Amino acid sequence: MTAQISIADAATTDVVEALARLLPQLSSSPPPSAAEVGSILANPESVLFLARIDERIVGTLTLIFYRIPTGLKAWIEDVVVDDAARGHGVGEALNRAALDEARRRGAKAVSLTSRPSREAANRLYQRIGFTPRDTNVYRYDL
Repeated sequence: MTAQISIADAATTDVVEALARLLPQLSSSPPPSAAEVGSILANPESVLFLARIDERIVGTLTLIFYRIPTGLKAWIEDVVVDDAARGHGVGEALNRAALDEARRRGAKAVSLTSRPSREAANRLYQRIGFTPRDTNVYRYDL
């Protein structure tokens, strides 16, 4: 079971429906509407990766680029692999595709966060080369 990784280029019904099906497995936030997916795809600084097995979208990852005075950096968000497809390399394939894109665009680093309870995801990130940072992550909800 090998996943095919691609970059979404349109807010098609299958992409919008896949996000509506997959994101609740990750978060309680409401999934994006078709217009919101279109807005994400229209932003040149965001890349929505899709993982397909037998033409069915079984995973997604969003890669965001941002330029700061110390250089171009990237951030991985909303990595989700369908429960039924976990353990088959889908998450690794998505992350490697994102790292390749970040490298291609000249980013100097790629960051992400992962809840400690997501043990398999944390093992994956460390296995492919992400290292834990000695920092606190803060958020201010608006």
